[in-house]
Amino acid sequence: MEEINQKEEEDHPRAVEDSDNANEDTQYGVEETGEEEEDASENEEEEEEEENDTVDEDDQFIFGAGVNPLDFVRNNDSGVNLYQKFKDYHQKSIEYRALDNRKRKLPLQPHREETSSKKAGEDDIFGVNPAEVEEFINFGEGKRPRKKRSKKRGRQKGSKKKLDEKISQMLGDAHVHYANGRHKMAISVLHEVVRLEPNLPDSYHTLGLVHGAIGDHENEMGFYMITAHLTPKDPTLWKTLYVWSIGQDDIGQASYCISKAIKADPQDSSLRSHQAMLYAESQNYQKAAEAYEQVYQLCRENVDALKAAAKYYQKCGQVERSICILEDYLKNKPDGVNASVVDLLGAILMEIKAHDRALQYIEQSQVVGKELPLNLKVKAGICHVHLGNLEMAQVFFNDLKPENASKHVESITEVADSFMGLGHYNSALNYFKMLEGNSKNEDGLLYLKIARCYQALGERKQAIISFYIVLETLQDDVEARITLASLLVEEGKENEAISLLSPPKDSDSGEAHSEKPNRWWIDVRIKLKLCNIFQIRGMLTDFVDVCFPLVRESLNVATPKRKGKLLLPGKSKKKRLSTSDLLKRVEKLAAPETDSVFRGFKAVATSSDRLKASRAKKALEEKAIEKEKRKAEAAASGIDWRSDDSDDELQKPNTESPLCNLHKDEGYHQLLIDLCNALASLQMYREALEIINLSLKLAHISLSAEKNEKLRSLGVQMAYSTPDPKQGFDCVKGIVKQHAQSVAAWNCYYKVISRLENRDTRHDKFLRDMQEKYVDSVPPILISAHQFTLCSHHQDAARKYLEAYKLLPKNPLVNLCVGTALINLALGFRLQNKHQCVVQGLAFLYNNLEICKNSQESTELIDCPALQESLYNIARAYHHVGLVTLAAIYYEKVIAIKERDYPIPKFENENIDVNENHKPGYCDLRREAAYNLHLIYKKSGALDLARQVLKDYCSV
Repeated sequence: MEEINQKEEEDHPRAVEDSDNANEDTQYGVEETGEEEEDASENEEEEEEEENDTVDEDDQFIFGAGVNPLDFVRNNDSGVNLYQKFKDYHQKSIEYRALDNRKRKLPLQPHREETSSKKAGEDDIFGVNPAEVEEFINFGEGKRPRKKRSKKRGRQKGSKKKLDEKISQMLGDAHVHYANGRHKMAISVLHEVVRLEPNLPDSYHTLGLVHGAIGDHENEMGFYMITAHLTPKDPTLWKTLYVWSIGQDDIGQASYCISKAIKADPQDSSLRSHQAMLYAESQNYQKAAEAYEQVYQLCRENVDALKAAAKYYQKCGQVERSICILEDYLKNKPDGVNASVVDLLGAILMEIKAHDRALQYIEQSQVVGKELPLNLKVKAGICHVHLGNLEMAQVFFNDLKPENASKHVESITEVADSFMGLGHYNSALNYFKMLEGNSKNEDGLLYLKIARCYQALGERKQAIISFYIVLETLQDDVEARITLASLLVEEGKENEAISLLSPPKDSDSGEAHSEKPNRWWIDVRIKLKLCNIFQIRGMLTDFVDVCFPLVRESLNVATPKRKGKLLLPGKSKKKRLSTSDLLKRVEKLAAPETDSVFRGFKAVATSSDRLKASRAKKALEEKAIEKEKRKAEAAASGIDWRSDDSDDELQKPNTESPLCNLHKDEGYHQLLIDLCNALASLQMYREALEIINLSLKLAHISLSAEKNEKLRSLGVQMAYSTPDPKQGFDCVKGIVKQHAQSVAAWNCYYKVISRLENRDTRHDKFLRDMQEKYVDSVPPILISAHQFTLCSHHQDAARKYLEAYKLLPKNPLVNLCVGTALINLALGFRLQNKHQCVVQGLAFLYNNLEICKNSQESTELIDCPALQESLYNIARAYHHVGLVTLAAIYYEKVIAIKERDYPIPKFENENIDVNENHKPGYCDLRREAAYNLHLIYKKSGALDLARQVLKDYCSV
């Protein structure tokens, strides 16, 4: 093996080392003499002759001695990546080179000129300088005797590699075997040639031919790839590999091969055209435009490339660049201007509303004595229309007539669309009618535009006829169907509009099992239009049937249900991509898995897509690590862990809100209120409260203060009427929070919670919070005391009432509540000083009586007759503790007072569908007092008196 290597060193000197040694002579101070200049001048002609035969070996990939290139192909089935192997190979070379530098201990480390480094880095797919690889390969094989080089100025001669006669004979034998079909013998001979001369391209090319003949296309392309890298200046193989890569759908490898072919033959414009098409297919419009522009620079006659560059510049948003290159073309060719370039430039300028500039270029393109093409005439006329010159525009449109409309469909449509866009509906309608009867336009789109024109002109009947024609061919056009329904409603044909928007009879009610691909009747816009018509006609049941599921689904999707860290105002939660989305991003840039020995080519994509793919790959790796961690924890805990590879997010139903702008659209907010009113009218209180509660959860980020207040008011009304007042708790709680000092708000709250059969923990917590927040507020203290009274916790109730008494000592209701609480407490079994407690209770009741005598007007908390009620309360207290004599005296005082009826106070909008018919005397307490007095008489044995009292005051 050493003999073979030495022979290679003698027969095949490297141009790389020659150039390095030449640089060393110069860098270490070798002076040039006049004789050297003469020698250089004498050999100038000889160098020019050999220049074409010289190969820049710095731009080549060369296998080093001791390396078997066939290993890179034979290990193909094992999945070994050639890139990874060569990367390791190159790393070792760097380490050995560093060790070599330390052993030499040179006094001076000159800085070598990096000639052709950029070129070599671009051409070498591995990013490795072949000279460095060769230096590593030959390191340790003994110093090679340096040839004495003549000190000549100028460029060094390239080394000519002379092929050994034995190897030439073996190649000839291999060709003979291949020609005669002895493929195995040809492969065996070629393998030996590769072993002896690993850097000979012909052997690999022949191996590719042989493997192709036997049907082994993977190795065939592998050998062709090696041949192409050994002869990078030959574009033929790179073109072949490009075609093969396109056939295999390996866009990354195709892009690599076409770029190498372009470097090998930079003047071939067809190669750059193919590269531009690759960029365009991968939607990298920026590079596609630049590539087409390079094609035009190479071939100035290729106007199609120029137009393609302009179109792709326009697609990627560089409109000014697109206009600039087209204008430069027109400036450089004042005579014989290409009309298609003017047409494209005019179209681009018209899109950016530069109609004056477009018209200027069109007029400049007109040759004296020749008429403008029709497409340019049409564009000139449209420019005049936009500039307000309608008469001049009509001159350009004279060629567009009904008799030749079938030949100029696109031009007539363009003119009509322009008139329609500017509001000239009569002119647009005339041109659209030219196309009626044309078989190419019987697709509904033409009649849709005609119908729009009729609608804009106020001709509803004609518009309705045209819209019906549209729906015959475009049944799934939702906008056309909604517009037609609106026109029918304006004509007073609501039933026809409802029939138009209602689902067909043969449609499945489940809708998910429908076989029709486009189901227009489930579109949100259709349902909203139906709701509008039902509401106008007062069809509340139908309105609720359509609107309620739509709104409830939207609110359920929009309402946050997950517990987590609260976001600051103005901050949005970062969307977490699912595993499927991450895989799509990674797969977009992943190279296809092939059996080729050359793998790992970068996909053709934009830098932003590459960045997203790298982030997605990192996220997937983090998910995999987290998954393994959970699996290990589950195994350590003895839990049966189940893999979640299916990704829960993939199994989630569609969470897209039907009303996507529910948070912002004022119309949707009004729809919520209308729906709640309709539900209340239909006595569907539970459903109404469900909508209200879901809406209020979004109130802080969506609803206005006015709409929020309306919804809360409606919620309170529903809470009065619904059998389960728990659903209205959130509404009344919100009202109290907004109006914490309002007695009316607390009355609303207490009226709702007083209907609760069981204690609600939310109520207790809310009261505690409000008492802590508003220490001087009496209503929450009274409500809390009332709750203690209902639970027969009279001691706690008395304590709370006394807290309220400290804040409002002159309030009759507070005095009444304190007195009743103390009386009830005195009747308990555990109290020691019962008599003292009774006296204190009666003292508060008498205090209530004095306050009512001094103020006959209604108080803030009580809006009913006060004096009679105070006397009755004292009588009831005496009666309750057994002092019946005193009780009878006060009952008689109550009977002696006759009170007139007062309206019972109600809250705002409380009487929804509630018919209250009170009999006269509902505010008078004489009947109650007489009944209690008769009980006292009856118990004392005075039956006649008892009977007389009942007869006088309690008989009908």
